[in-house]
Amino acid sequence: MLHRNMPSTLWILLLGILFMVSGTIGTPPKRPVAVPFGRNYMPTWAFDHIKYYNGGSEIQLHLDKYTGTGFQSKGSYLFGHFSMQMKLVPEDSAGTVTAFYLSSQNSEHDEIDFEFLGNRTGQPYILQTNVFTGGKGDREQRVYLWFDPTEEYHSYSVLWNMYQIVFFVDDVPIRVFKNCKDLGARFPFNQPMKIYSSLWNADDWATRGGLEKTDWSKAPFIAAYKGFYIDGCESSVESKFCATQGKRWWDQKEFQDLDSYQWKRLRWVRNKFTIYNYCTDRVRYPTMPPECSRDGDV
Repeated sequence: MLHRNMPSTLWILLLGILFMVSGTIGTPPKRPVAVPFGRNYMPTWAFDHIKYYNGGSEIQLHLDKYTGTGFQSKGSYLFGHFSMQMKLVPEDSAGTVTAFYLSSQNSEHDEIDFEFLGNRTGQPYILQTNVFTGGKGDREQRVYLWFDPTEEYHSYSVLWNMYQIVFFVDDVPIRVFKNCKDLGARFPFNQPMKIYSSLWNADDWATRGGLEKTDWSKAPFIAAYKGFYIDGCESSVESKFCATQGKRWWDQKEFQDLDSYQWKRLRWVRNKFTIYNYCTDRVRYPTMPPECSRDGDV
């Protein structure tokens, strides 16, 4: 029990601790927290293709001509902030895809995707993002990264709340998908998602539309991970509402839109590194999709 005569500085300290423990209003961590893989995640398939290092705080996914592999979160989450530090397949990675994504569990699923499309040695990776709502995607955006993602770990994150979905690369927003339900656009809001990652062969489409095939003489292909960070509202798969909705840090006003500096950084990415944006593809979409009018992409 807190004592009424306790010094004010100690009161402030204890209240801050209570807020952190309760997971309510507060600020997000500046960097992903490196926790053991087994705390939040578990292998999904081909367990022998996952290698563990540094007490389980770092893992590698291996892809060979027989199989790839992947992992998923133990829990399902309805909104939150999800981040992974990744180091992608080096050198000749053509035909391979390394994915980090959130997905719900039914046929009309919602999904939030990072997909890293491999390339020939010396050619840049392509980062493709996508958002599925009600089982429908076709909202691809593709960018080049402004660094070599195979040399060091970089952080890839998703902020998901009732107002927006933001994709971050090292704290730089590369995409924002606004909730435009008032304009008739669907938005993921009532289907809890698990977090997944995988390394797999997709040489029928991943590199130059499938023209570049996977060179299996370079196998095994290896992607490395650490910082298995989750800060979300954990829910049952059937849940359509978060019990702490409106009380968590990601629900607060400062996270309902990008700030001016973040908008500036997003436009920098759009101007310098974007190579495809469905919002400006008038062949596929003669009429601009409604959500594009609010996401800073046009």
